Amino acid sequence: MSDEEHHFESKADAGASKTYPQQAGAIRKNGYIVIKGRPCKVVEVSTSKTGKHGHAKCHFVGIDIFTAKKLEDIVPSSHNCDVPHVSRTDYQLIDISEDGFISLLTDSGNTKDDLRLPTDDGLLTQIKDGFAEGKDLIVTVMSSMGEEQICALKDIGPK
Repeated sequence: MSDEEHHFESKADAGASKTYPQQAGAIRKNGYIVIKGRPCKVVEVSTSKTGKHGHAKCHFVGIDIFTAKKLEDIVPSSHNCDVPHVSRTDYQLIDISEDGFISLLTDSGNTKDDLRLPTDDGLLTQIKDGFAEGKDLIVTVMSSMGEEQICALKDIGPK
């Protein structure tokens, strides 16, 4: 009934959620789970029996996929847990800038320049040495819950 125009500030993406619910009892080792707001890979799951008044409980031990910190959580097995959407994408390495950012080539031919070099020393030296030798390098980028990080490296030969 009003002639006012409504303006909405769009701060979200296409509505795709960063996580999806899954019953705690259905989450297995080597799966993913959100513990304390961080995406984690499950390294240990133990289930306790139901007590006198209640639910069986699942004890999860997970390692943060970006910081490698160990996190733990205990959830009733009948309750839902958040499971992060984790995706891995391969990009070709084009350039390493002086300020620690790298330039990658996507499958569509565009460049991706918003990624930092990994904090893992072994992977960092492999990338820098391989790039200095002029090798054609493919980096694997893991992304989840709005974060991205290089997690692996492949050498596909000299340029």
